[in-house]
Amino acid sequence: MAYDEPSYRRHTSTGDGDGGGYRTGTFASPDYRARRSTQDYQPPVDYAQTEFGATEDLDENASRRGALAGPDPADGRDRIGIHLGWEVVLLLGAAAMGYLLWREDADALKGDALDTLLLSGAAIGLLALAAGLTLRAGVPNLAVGPIAIAAALHFAENGDRGVVPAAGQAVAVAVVGAVVIALIVVAFHVPGWVATLGGALAVVTYNQLRVAPVNVQGDFDPSNRAYFVFAGFAVLALGGGLLGVLPGVRRWLGRLRPTGDPAVRPGGAAALPVITSLVLSSVMAVGAGVLFAANATGPVAPRTGLEWTGIAVGAALIAGTSAYGRRGGIFGTLFAVVILTVFLDYAARRDLDIALFAIAAAALGAGLVVTRLVETYGRPLPAPGDDDDWQATTGTTASWSPAMPDTWSTAAPAQPSGGRADRWDDRWGTNAR
Repeated sequence: MAYDEPSYRRHTSTGDGDGGGYRTGTFASPDYRARRSTQDYQPPVDYAQTEFGATEDLDENASRRGALAGPDPADGRDRIGIHLGWEVVLLLGAAAMGYLLWREDADALKGDALDTLLLSGAAIGLLALAAGLTLRAGVPNLAVGPIAIAAALHFAENGDRGVVPAAGQAVAVAVVGAVVIALIVVAFHVPGWVATLGGALAVVTYNQLRVAPVNVQGDFDPSNRAYFVFAGFAVLALGGGLLGVLPGVRRWLGRLRPTGDPAVRPGGAAALPVITSLVLSSVMAVGAGVLFAANATGPVAPRTGLEWTGIAVGAALIAGTSAYGRRGGIFGTLFAVVILTVFLDYAARRDLDIALFAIAAAALGAGLVVTRLVETYGRPLPAPGDDDDWQATTGTTASWSPAMPDTWSTAAPAQPSGGRADRWDDRWGTNAR
């Protein structure tokens, strides 16, 4: 006999108790097993499957965009201990460099030599602040060095017109260029370092139009205010570091830091920190150029300025600012600038004849090592239970499902032996003997 005949097919119970068919919904029912299949299970709507197989919580805006971009899961709550520990090392390094310079020439830390050293430190410090600010914002400004040289050349040519008019023109041009580059970065969502590198090459072209050094015009001499100028840089560095400790500020400024696919648009909320950081960094670079020209002992020589970009970015990285954005310390920029400034003066007095490009390369190499330390030990501790629930640290796909039973067996429940006759046996006549 064929089991697919209508009289032998499975029927749902009609509830009349006539035994016309076995009940569905028991553990022996094939229909029940089919309904509980994992193929019909849908994950909760607030989780998305990543390309690595793990689930990740998405905010509403990121879900709407259909990508893993958005606020960093750390939410700006980074551990500061690694920065404070590294800054102690930087403080010791600054003291060691100061001692070496004092042993080489004790007069280097006195009188006019000290004023020159402080002004040089303030100029390098402004470049480091500019690089560090844009690094935190995720749009490293690689044009800070060329902008500083262009401002120095412009101020040298027009210093006789007054400090404010000469510097004001340079600031206006730098702000317009920074806004244009920022709009390109935000509108097309391209990497900031590529856009600013294009701007740097454009400024280098302007710098190379000069074929001879330019004598500084005017009589502006900031050496009698060297202490105040360096103190102003120190206040900016410490104030910016303290503001950067606040989770809200870190989160707002680091919106462009990639947390998923870096090519996904971050949304309009990232426009303001990008524009602000690029504009402020360009203004700081102009200030550094004015100090370079005013503190020069001779004509201002035209150069590319890319070596100063390398020194500025290297100083920011050595200070503890992450190359990935957002993370940074408090006192690191001040100590790193002191180390580099004193080292440059020490190298000049010892006639070491080290190229600025070589110093920039060494600073960048050391800064990348510091970035790895900051990113490794600066991330927040995982919340209790995160590893147990979703196996976040093992990298495996979570297999737990709230809609699935913990255990499953395809075997039917054991039937009681003895004491009753099976109704199916009666129907087929097996017990009718």
